[in-house]
Amino acid sequence: MLRLTDIKLPLDHPEEALAAAIRAKLHVGAAAIRGYSVFRRGHDARKRGAIQLIYTLDVDVADEATLLARFADDPHVRPTPDTNYHFVTKAPATLEHRPVVIGLGPCGLFAGLVLAQMGFRPIILERGKAVRERTKDTWDLWRKRNLHPESNVQFGEGGAGTFSDGKLYSQISDPKHYGRKVLTEFVKAGAPEEIIYVSKPHIGTFRLVTMVENMRNTIEALGGEIRFQQRVDDLLVDTDAEGTRHVRGVALSNGEQIRTDHVVLALGHSARDTFEMLHRRGVYLEAKPFSIGFRVEHPQSIIDRARFGPQAGHPLLGAADYKLVHHCRNGRSVYSFCMCPGGTVVAATSEPGRVVTNGMSQYSRNERNANAAIVVGIEPSDFTPYDDSGSPLAGITLQRHLESRAFELGGGTYEAPGQLLGDFLAGNASTALGEVQPSYKPGVHLTDLAPALPDYAIAAIREAMPAFDRKIKGFARPDAIFTGVETRTSSPVRIRRDDESLQSLNTRGLFPAGEGAGYAGGILSAGVDGIRIAEAVALSITRQEAHAY
Repeated sequence: MLRLTDIKLPLDHPEEALAAAIRAKLHVGAAAIRGYSVFRRGHDARKRGAIQLIYTLDVDVADEATLLARFADDPHVRPTPDTNYHFVTKAPATLEHRPVVIGLGPCGLFAGLVLAQMGFRPIILERGKAVRERTKDTWDLWRKRNLHPESNVQFGEGGAGTFSDGKLYSQISDPKHYGRKVLTEFVKAGAPEEIIYVSKPHIGTFRLVTMVENMRNTIEALGGEIRFQQRVDDLLVDTDAEGTRHVRGVALSNGEQIRTDHVVLALGHSARDTFEMLHRRGVYLEAKPFSIGFRVEHPQSIIDRARFGPQAGHPLLGAADYKLVHHCRNGRSVYSFCMCPGGTVVAATSEPGRVVTNGMSQYSRNERNANAAIVVGIEPSDFTPYDDSGSPLAGITLQRHLESRAFELGGGTYEAPGQLLGDFLAGNASTALGEVQPSYKPGVHLTDLAPALPDYAIAAIREAMPAFDRKIKGFARPDAIFTGVETRTSSPVRIRRDDESLQSLNTRGLFPAGEGAGYAGGILSAGVDGIRIAEAVALSITRQEAHAY
C-alpha cells in the first residue's frame, strides 16, 4: 500500500475525482490502481470562497516497488505505515494481585480496556456514578441548582470529557499510532465511522454516553471489574530495606482495603481531595502552570461567515471553529481554549459555593451560539498571593478563591456572573442583554467581571479582544457575552513519573496518568496516555511474575 498525502480537490468535487487525482499523482492508468481508502480528510479555508479538501489516501497498487523507486524524492508518496495496535504482552496464567485503576475518565477507561484485553482483569474504581445516573445528577444542577459533589461534570463514568464538545484530535506526538487505537475502539463502541478519517473528529455528549457504557460492558466481559461510588481515600505504601517506597494497596471511603502492587492514578484535574491525600502520603507532586479566564459566546453564524465566507453552511464543513492567541504588552498570553462550535456553556463546579464554567456541544453542533474559553496563562509564581506556603497544591487555593468569588458575583445561586463584551472593555457593569443570549444554565447574573480575576488577567483579556476582532470580524461585538470563571483548563499539579517505567518518581508501583496527573489535555491525549500506562503496568507485572518463578 502507498500513502499519498496533500491531495487537494475542490470542496464540491465529484466522487470519481479522487481516483483521477490518484492516477494523476502517480502517472499511471486505471489498471494500476486496485483500490484506495481515505485515511484523513481535512480542509484548507485560507481562501474564502475557494475552500479545498485535503486528503491523505492509502492506495493499493499493482507495482508498489517500482512506484516507490520512481517517487523516492517525493515526501507525499510513501509506504503506508502499520497503524494497527499490537499488544505488548499478555497476562500470566496466575496473577496474585490484580492491577487497580483509579478513575473512569478517558485515561482510566483506556487503561482499563487495554489491561482487560491483555487478560489482566483490572479493578477500576470510580468515585462517581455510572454515566446515565451521573447525567441526571448533572442536569439537577443545571435545572434546579442542586449540586451533587460526587456526581457532576467532573466526577463519574466518562470523566469531564463526557460533558464537552467530544473533540477527538490532539497535537501530541504519536509515533506508535495509539490515537488510531482510541478512535477504532470508539467506533466499535458506537461512534460514527467518520471519526477515523476526518481531520478534526468530534462526537458530542449524547453519543459519548452510549459509547462509554458499551466500553464498560466490554471491560466487564473480559473479566475487568468496575466499581462505582468507590472513592479512594488513602494509598497503602511501605518502604523496603533500601528505602524504596512501594504501593501495597488502596483504602476506600467505605473502609475496605484492596491489596495490589500496581495502581494507575487516572485522576481528573478536579480530584483535589485525592491530590491532598497523595501529598500527605509523600508522593512527589509539583505545581504546574495552567490558565484562567472566561467563556465568550457569539452567534455561530458570525464565526461561520468569518471563517468560510460564501461557503459557510456547507455540510462537509459543518460549524466553524477558531483558534486564537495574542501576546500582550504585560508579558501575558491570551488564547482561545476548548472552542465549542454550535454549543452551550455549562456549569462545571464540583464543590459547593463555587462557580466554574466549561463548554459543551452535541454531535450536530447546531445550537445558536459558538463559545470558547478566553484564558490567560499563569505560572506557579502567580499562586503566591493566594498561598505562600510553597505547597505544590497552591494552584488549587487560587482556583478555589476565584471560583468562590464567581459564586458571590453570580448572586450565590450557582448562576454565573456575566458581562457584555462592550461593557467589559469599557469597564462598566452590564445591566441588560443584547442580541446574544447566554446559554449557561442555571442562568447568568449580569455584573462587572473585573473583580473575578486578577488585574493582570483582566488587562490582558481587554487588550486581546480587539486583536482577535482583527482576525475574526465581529469577535469584539459589544453584545457578545462573557461568563465566568474558567479555572479548570488543566490540572494545577503534576504527579511526576520517570520517562522509562512511567512510575512515580518516589513510589514504585504507582503510575500517574492522564489529565489530572499533568500528562494529557483532552479526550484523545488522555486515551493515548491510558494505553501507554496500561502497557507499562502489564510489562511490570509480567516481569515481576517471571522473576518470582
